[in-house]
Order: sequence, then C-alpha cells, then structure tokens
Amino acid sequence: MITVWGRRNSMNVQKVMWTLGELQLDYVRHDMGGSFGTTDEYVAMNPNAVVPTIHDDANDLTLYESNACVRYLAGQYGSGTLLPDDAAQAALGDQWMDWQCSALSPSFFLIFFNMIRVPADKRQDAQVERGVKETARLLAQLDAQLADRDYIMGDRLTMADIPIGAIMYRYFSLDIDRPALPGVDAWYARLCERPSYQKHVMIPFGSNVEEWQREEERNAGVQ
Repeated sequence: MITVWGRRNSMNVQKVMWTLGELQLDYVRHDMGGSFGTTDEYVAMNPNAVVPTIHDDANDLTLYESNACVRYLAGQYGSGTLLPDDAAQAALGDQWMDWQCSALSPSFFLIFFNMIRVPADKRQDAQVERGVKETARLLAQLDAQLADRDYIMGDRLTMADIPIGAIMYRYFSLDIDRPALPGVDAWYARLCERPSYQKHVMIPFGSNVEEWQREEERNAGVQ
C-alpha cells in the first residue's frame, strides 16, 4: 500500500497519482496542503511542508519531492516499463525529468500563477507574456524530441513523460497563444487517451483564484 499526502489538484501530487495509476498500485490519498493546511505530524515527515509526501509500506519508506517519488515508484514497481531497462535510456529519461524542474516549470509558473492563482488586480501581464514566450521556446525542444516518437523516450510511456505531461493539461486549457508543435500536440492527444491521465491529471481547475478554491474543495476526499 502506498499512502499519499497532498491535495488532488496539485500538479506535483498529480505526477504521483498518475504514476500510481499507470502501475496499478494500491494507494490511499489524504488531503494536505493548500486550503487543507498542514499538521505537525506532516511537517515531521516533510519539513518543507509542501506536497506530496508518500509512504511505501513495503519498504517502510517515507519520501517527498514529486519527481523523486515518481523515480522511486518507477524503479521499484515499473522496471522495464516506466523505468527503461537500458541504463543510458534511463539516464536520458531522468534528464527530461530534471528539465521539467529546472526549465519548463519556472516559465509555465509565470503564466499559471498570474492567470489562475492570484486575484485579477494582482496579475502581472508582463510576466504572463514572458512565460508564454519562454514556455513556447522550451516546448519547441520537446517537439524536436517527439518528432519521430510516440512518447518522450520512444514507443511507450516512461517516467520521462509524467512530470512534463502533468503540466500539459493546464497548458492546453489556458486561454493563451500556443505555437503549432505537431509532435507535442500528438503526444498530448495520446496522453489524453490514457485512463490514469484522465482520472488524475485532467481535473478542472477553474479560470480564476475563486474557481480554483471551489475546485480544490470539490476534490476533497476523492481518491
């Protein structure tokens, strides 16, 4: 059994939940973070007081940092599927996961934070514009990788797809200009056909901070 602490509409939590779904692992999720707050017990597990945190009963392991959780689950339960058998391919997949953290997420956050997570009177349009341009530039790199591949590492989903793919539902749902990127577009369409992606990532998040709050509350307790 895998225990997950984290609110369902957190993108970082969605990475973990999607991974669990693809691996068909038993889990239980507890609401934590955001409007649900944190507890002293939670901070004792994760001193950063952010989500997600997981516990794997099989190894008595408590782990936080979303991409680390995805790597662990892929290595422990998805060797040969989510985690490529070939060491070089696994390393390249790991590279794309770090690219999500270091490059893609900071640029996309400028868009999402200003359009969804803050009140309209605090929105900084210059940041949105910068984020849109930088995100498009970065996704062109991903598009080149996907030019002759169904998924980032080849013909099947791996751990490399999950952190980046978790962003894509929000990216394609926002009212912004997006360049034509045929590889990315086709890859995203494939993700949208996956039941675990539909269940854990394609969750309505609203169009402003008030709707975001309502959606977070609506997802309370949903597994």
